[in-house]
Formats: sequence, C-alpha cells, structure tokens
Amino acid sequence: MAGTVPPRPLISTLPASAALTAALLLSACSTVPLQSSAPVAEAGKPPAAEAPLVTPRMMAARDALRKMADTQDRLYRVAAPLLINNAELCRTQARSLLGFTAKNKWSYPGEYADAAAAVLGYDDTLQISGVLAGSGAARAGLRKGDDLIAADGKALPTGAGAETRAAAVFGPLVTNRAQMSMTIARNGTNQVLKVPVTRACAIRVDLGNSDNVNSYTDGSRVSITRGMINFARSDEAVAYVLAKDIAHSVLGHQTTMRNTAAIGTIIDNISRVQPDQTLLIGTGGVRPLTADMEVAADNLALYMLARAGYGIGNYKSFWQRLANQYPAPILNGYMANHPNIAPRLPAIDKTVAAVRAKQSAEKPLVP
Repeated sequence: MAGTVPPRPLISTLPASAALTAALLLSACSTVPLQSSAPVAEAGKPPAAEAPLVTPRMMAARDALRKMADTQDRLYRVAAPLLINNAELCRTQARSLLGFTAKNKWSYPGEYADAAAAVLGYDDTLQISGVLAGSGAARAGLRKGDDLIAADGKALPTGAGAETRAAAVFGPLVTNRAQMSMTIARNGTNQVLKVPVTRACAIRVDLGNSDNVNSYTDGSRVSITRGMINFARSDEAVAYVLAKDIAHSVLGHQTTMRNTAAIGTIIDNISRVQPDQTLLIGTGGVRPLTADMEVAADNLALYMLARAGYGIGNYKSFWQRLANQYPAPILNGYMANHPNIAPRLPAIDKTVAAVRAKQSAEKPLVP
C-alpha cells in the first residue's frame, strides 16, 4: 500500500528501484490473443473505427476478472487490520504507506485489458483499485474508482507502464513526511485531498489463482490460493492463514530455509489468471518448515490476530480440520510444507491462554 502502485512489497513505500507498491494488489493477468473484426463501411461514409469482437473467450475473461477483483477486495478487507494494527510486531518490515492500490487497463494484457475496461471501468489513467481500511487513504476519503491526476502537484503517468513509473513519483514524496497532497478526479471534477502516511507491515497480499489448498510467503509477499479461501470459508479463517504467513515472513523463516526463490516462482505463477498447472505439481522444491518455526509463527500470529480484532478461539480447530482433510501426503497442499501439526496444538493452547490473560488484565498484546 505504499504510495500506490507497482509490483513488489505490497503495502510499503519503498524506493522506486525496489518497486514501490501499495497494499495488496491484483496481479497482472496472462496474455490471450485478442480477436477483432473490421466493420464494413457504408456507401459514402468513412469506415467506422474497429471494435473488438465480443467472443466467448472475452466473456470468460470478463467473468474471471470480475471474480478475481471481488476476491481480492475481500483479501484487502481481511488483511487491513492485520497489516495496520501490527506495525509494531512487524519490526523492520514496517513501512510508511498511503494505503491504496492503483491500476489502469494496461495492467491487464490481451483480452483482459478489454475486460478491465468493460468490467472495472479502466482506461489510460491510473485509477484507485483498492483502499486499505483504516489507512491514511481511507481517512482522507479516497475511494475505489477515483482517477489519480497528481501527487504534490506533480502529474502522474498514464498509459502502458504507468504503475511502474508512478513508483518513481511516490517514492521520494512519501519518505519522512506525515502526509501527501493528492489530486484526484471524481465524477468529472478534480479535487485535492491531504492523505496521511500510515505505518503498516510491508507485506504484499495477493490472490493465488489455483485450486490447491495452500498459501505461500517468500518473505515480502503472501499469496493465498482460491482453493484455500474456499476451504477457509469465513473471513476469520482466512485471517488465520494470512496471519500465520505474515508471521513466517516477519520471523524470516523462508529465508532461513532457503525457500525464498522457490516460493517466489510459485507466487509469480499463481498470480496470473491462467497459471501453469505443471508448476503446481508436488512441493515445488519448497523445504518443509521445522516444528520450532511453526510454533513460533503460531505464537506471533495469535497476537497479531488479537491486535487486529479477530477471534482466536477457533484457531486450533481450523488447523486441525485442514490437517485432517488435506494431510501432508497431498504434495501441493498446505500441510506438505507445514507438516508439524502435533507439536503446534499444545503450543497454540498455551498462547491462546496467554493472550486472553493479557486481554483480561488490559496489558499490551506483545509476545
């Protein structure tokens, strides 16, 4: 959510060279050839401009993009309190951010560009695609659908590559300041909003477009699959998965296990609308995390959940249900990379009791 746009640590406001991003963002989609037909000109009239032929594939692209956008919006909503309320616990991974994401039609190649225009109303101008609840952007009144015109009076880029080029504008402006002036267009009228900077965990949260029941983190990104979201069902259960992966990121477990590159490849793949399914066979070269790492991540995740206002009473039963329905032998499932369920259960009980005791005594929720 930093500043706004690009593709890397989602929520943070990093230098342009590190690809500044905004909170959680929808990944660009895969390329599908666009079909079009040239209309026949009537006698005495110039030929009409070519219009894309609406094919079944284009309609499918629109449906897929609409579902992706709806699910990503849900992830924004669920992740927001985890990311904003836990900046203290994220330590060195906390960053300054404005709290929104932005895209235009060029964020989606091929038929998905036309789908983005038809379904989401995108054109050449960067448009707010999501606002992180509780962020400075939300408090300033930025809304999904607002066009981005300028930042501190500096015109923002448009057209292809605008997301990436906007990083060079936002990066220097957000550093060491309390707010930024944003010029937006809404309902045909320009207005200037003062957007406060917010501290939050610099973890990007994305939807993974695959049906295996899993989630992944490479240390700076978390991707939760469509299959895991369907399994979890409730927002609270989705928050359990996100919190545990955020905790693994903060604790540096994937770096310790040298899993970062392997998981990064998986996240890049499932961020597409049409992932390469062959890359989802087996464990993808990811080493299983140790029991000590799992216990430590549960401990931190439970504090994060409580600080974010989520209930923690069903945390243990959720992971038991997952382990029973999708045990470790299912190689592309969550438990294949997190097989140590037995030692986690008594440790979860202990942490839940400790968190509740601190809540009752009105003590700080810090591990």
